[in-house]
Amino acid sequence: MPSTRTQEILQALHRDLGARGIATGDRLPPERDLARQLGCSRDTLRKALAEMERAGDLWRHVGQGTFYGPRPFGHPVREAILVQGASPLQLMQARALIEPAVAAQAAHVATAPQVAALERLVARGRHARSRSECEQIDAAFHRGIAEVTGNPILLGLLDYLAGVRRQAAWLREWERTYRRLGVAEFSGPHTCQHQTILDAIAQHDAQTALEGMRDHLETIFTAMHAATVAR
Repeated sequence: MPSTRTQEILQALHRDLGARGIATGDRLPPERDLARQLGCSRDTLRKALAEMERAGDLWRHVGQGTFYGPRPFGHPVREAILVQGASPLQLMQARALIEPAVAAQAAHVATAPQVAALERLVARGRHARSRSECEQIDAAFHRGIAEVTGNPILLGLLDYLAGVRRQAAWLREWERTYRRLGVAEFSGPHTCQHQTILDAIAQHDAQTALEGMRDHLETIFTAMHAATVAR
């Protein structure tokens, strides 16, 4: 929810663009001109512009400017807008499509030192005693599997998805899930699932690694869905 000041500037911005005769497809004036006209900082103006972009009232083209109206067909949606509009369950669906295949690839190429590093993370997971510790170890384990593949594209993609977990909507849903399950669930059954995935990777069993990761993510998805229904 935008702040009161952002809402005020948003309303003033709509009026100003109307007064200027800005039509669909027209490029907006430079931010410094708009901020001066509206009597606000450029930071506040950018927040108002971001709200308009989320609502589909403007779109941006890198190197060309900001344009009024809906994005023309064929122009890609900015990544930041996709992230902000994604729900936690949509994130889990994306992970369920990608991470099992990543685990399978890791099973094909894992070396003994890489397996040992993952084993240390699983061992730490069994002794985790706080929510923060569980989250850090879980993130490190999943990222570690991507690192095993040696593919920077896969690693970058999973890092991008991990960034979604810093969004407010994800944090709220994750909080509800932890309240419902408790840390013991994650240091127990959750870590056992990590072990199953790791065992398959260590044995170079790609199919079992894929299935183990798929089952693991399905468990998390189900828990988050149950927390959403229960609220």
